[in-house]
This record gives sequence, C-alpha cells and structure tokens, in this order.
Amino acid sequence: MRTPTPADTGLELAGESRYRLLVEAVMDYAIYLLDPGGHVSSWNPGAERFKGYASHEIIGRHFSIFYTEEDRLAGVPERALETARREGRFEAEGWRVHKSGRRFWCSVVIDAVRDDQGNVLGFAKITRDITDKKKALEEIQATRDALHHAQKLEALGRLTSGVAHDFNNFLATIRFAAEMLRRPSLSDDKRLQLASVVTATVDRAGHLTAQLLAYSRKQPLTPARFDVRACIEGMRDIFAATVGSAIKIEYVFQDAPLHICADSTQLETALLNMVINARDAMPAGGRLCITARREAPGGEDGAASDRPNTLAQPCIAIELRDSGCGMEPDVLAQIFEPFFTTKPVGKGTGLGLSQVFGFSKQSGGDVRVASEVGRGSTFTLSIPEDVSAADGPPPVAAASDSLPRQQKRIMLVDDDTQVGTVLRALLEDLGHQVSFCTDASAALQRLGDAQGAMDVVIADVQMAGLDGMELAKRVRTKWPHIRVVLTTGAAGRAAGSDAHAFPLLPKPWSMELLLDMLRQD
Repeated sequence: MRTPTPADTGLELAGESRYRLLVEAVMDYAIYLLDPGGHVSSWNPGAERFKGYASHEIIGRHFSIFYTEEDRLAGVPERALETARREGRFEAEGWRVHKSGRRFWCSVVIDAVRDDQGNVLGFAKITRDITDKKKALEEIQATRDALHHAQKLEALGRLTSGVAHDFNNFLATIRFAAEMLRRPSLSDDKRLQLASVVTATVDRAGHLTAQLLAYSRKQPLTPARFDVRACIEGMRDIFAATVGSAIKIEYVFQDAPLHICADSTQLETALLNMVINARDAMPAGGRLCITARREAPGGEDGAASDRPNTLAQPCIAIELRDSGCGMEPDVLAQIFEPFFTTKPVGKGTGLGLSQVFGFSKQSGGDVRVASEVGRGSTFTLSIPEDVSAADGPPPVAAASDSLPRQQKRIMLVDDDTQVGTVLRALLEDLGHQVSFCTDASAALQRLGDAQGAMDVVIADVQMAGLDGMELAKRVRTKWPHIRVVLTTGAAGRAAGSDAHAFPLLPKPWSMELLLDMLRQD
C-alpha cells in the first residue's frame, strides 16, 4: 500500500476547501449536517438566509426547532430521521418556522451519512424555501376552481332556463284546458278532447322529469337480466323509421350471448337517443354501424374512444359509429350536459345524451365518445356483464282498463295535500275505502288504532321525518298482511338496495298502473 505523500494531503485539503466554498456559496438552499441524534453540526449561509439563525446560534441545537409546534408534538422530526436511517433517504414538503416565528413552505431532503461499515455517522440535510412556488400553484388551482365553478353555473343556468321554459309551456296548456273545462256549455266531445290534451301534457312533463332524473342518476330503475342482442334486434324497425332511407344501418353482433342486468326500457331509450343524435349528424345521409360485443376489463376493445373504459370488470359494449359531420372539441366537452344542444330552436331538447349518460352511470357502466370533424362520431355504451346462470322472468303484460275486482281498504300517506286529496277522490270514486295521512308517524298511529285493519298502504318515499321506505319496513314487520306500495317523483332512497322489496309507482303514474297495482294480491 502506497504511503500518502505531502502532495496527496494537499490535494485532499484543496478538495475539502472547494467543497466548503461550494456549500457556502449556495444561498438558495440550506445545506447542513446533523449528528446521529439530530443536532446541527454544520451550517451554511443559505440556511442562515431563510431560517434566520447564525451558525453560532444554531450549531448544537436539535433540528426540530425548525418544525411547527404541532409537527413536533406529532413526532414528525423523529420519524423523518428514522426514515432516513432505515431507507437511506427522506423527502417531504411542509411548513417550517423562521427564527422570527414566520412560517414558510419548504422542500426537505435528508440523506443518511454512513461509514465503510454502514454505521450512521449523521445526516446531510438540504432544505429549500418554495413558498412562492406553493402560492403560485395555489393561485393556479384557485383560477381553475373559479373557472370550473363558472362552468357549473353556466350549465345550471342552461338547465334552469330549459326546465322553466318547458314546464311553463306544460302549465299553460293545463291551465287553459282547465279553464275551458269549467264552462258548463262545453260539449262532451270537446270536454274529452281537452281531457286528452291534459293527459298528454302530463305524459310529456313526466318524460322530461324522467330525462332529468336519468342525468342525475336518480330515476327509478327496474333491472332484469336480458340479452343485449335481442333488445337491439327488437328495435330494428324503430331505428330504420327514425333515420330514414338515406342512412344505411349495419348491425354487427358477437355470436355468444351478451347478458346484462339493467332496465331494458331505459336502455332502449338510450339507444334511440344515440340513434337520433347520429341521424341529425348526417342530414344528407350516410352509414350507421351498431355493434354489440363483450369488452374486457380496462377497455381493451375501446380504442375508438378518446378515453379508455374505466370499468374494472367484463362488460357488454354497445357501439354506434356514424359517418356524420363530427364535433369540435368544445362541443364534445359539453354534449352530456342537460339542455346543451347545437340544433336550432325547436329541433332538440338537449336532454337525449344526458339521459344516456345518467342511465349508464346509474347502471354501473360508462359512456365514451370519440369524434373528428368531417369523419363522424363513435359512442360506446358499456354496461357490466351479467354472468348469472338464468334469465330473468318475462315482462308482465300491461294491465287493461277494467276496474279492480273487490273493494279495498287503502291508506294514502303523502306530505303533499293536493296529491293526496286528488288520489283519495279517485280511489273513492272507484269504490274503495280510503284513509289519508300527511306523515308516516300519523299513519302508523292510525294503523295501530285500527289494529292493522287495512289492505293496502300507498306511501310517498320522500317525506319529512319518517320517510316512506322506513314506514314500509315497519308496516311489513308489524302487519305483514298489508300490501305496501311506494310512490316517488325521484328515486332517492327508492334506488337503494332494499328498494326492490316493495312495488314502486313512479310519479306521475297512469290510471292503468294504479288499477294493475290494486288488482295484485
């Protein structure tokens, strides 16, 4: 082994001097050493610059003095050293305290310094004041939040305006018809015609609220297991009539069954809305390809979309690809917002695609879209695959207009007095004995007084205090012979896991649904 010469020693000292000069010249970083216990053993001018301590004031003191009181109480300094000792390095950002008591945000790196045998000799600590960077990022985030809030307000304004416009039209129609019906000289034919107008207007209003509930994922659904291929096959004629002869529709189905568990009626509505959207994008005609296939988790087959499928399970993907005009990016970003439409006034409600979005999310799925101006658009609706063994029961046939076979004792529970009054009059006109309560607690009291002498309880789900779902559970527990039917204008709790235990009448329901409910035992 060669014996060190005076020249070697001189070079070593020169290297240490250069290193010391480098550390002392750095003003934007605090660079200093800690002993194994965390006490400061060296100090550079950069540390003095933004921590405020001169070297003679800080050397020998524990580095936890730089931490906030709450961090010291939580043991943050000790955990930092332990992490550096165990893993060799610790990195973090956090608040530190200047000598004056002022807080600043900094980036911290602590490296363990070891000898040749791996023993910890101390720690090298580098700290940088990044308060200005943090403030700049916070300002950027605040700007983004303000922009997002403005966009939400714009969407809410468009939603409010659209709902107000449509419902004012519905109310005007109903009011004019009601005032005409008051005229004693009105002929029977005219009276029936006006009654039909009111019924049709109510149906249109109900369809509008159903679309809004679909977007907000609050619509009552009736899920059942079925093959998507059969659903699409059953709509071929409707699709053909909708798009016209100028648009050629091509169907491509996977050979194996494609089962999902969803509300088939809402799926049909969603598909029709997407077909209508494709038709409007091809005013001069074109091609529409409807594909149904199984899609692997993570969307391996979703390359046509601008964002991959996020479902973590196998799903059934229904894809509609058109050769239409395509969409600009700013339009693409808003297409699922309610009442957003690029069509002329009177040519579209702006609710079709929002229904698709809401239905997909409420069914546990996703909807994706890719579009290029001049080359068309591709919509992909993905619903989780149902891998259970058996198909669901066949749909129940619609009820006829015949009256229920026997008189029933019915209790109505609804906190809307007008709804309850009208429904009570209707049921009494059908020959039933009707009791009406405006809250669930009163209904339970009255049932108790009557010792459960009731055949049917019709209760609104959403009521102040005890709601309809809880009322239904208590009635079933105490008086199991009473049939409980829930009614609601929005799913709310009626969309929960226990919702399917009770029949559900979505408002506004028709006379046919009411009669069918009363006929059931």
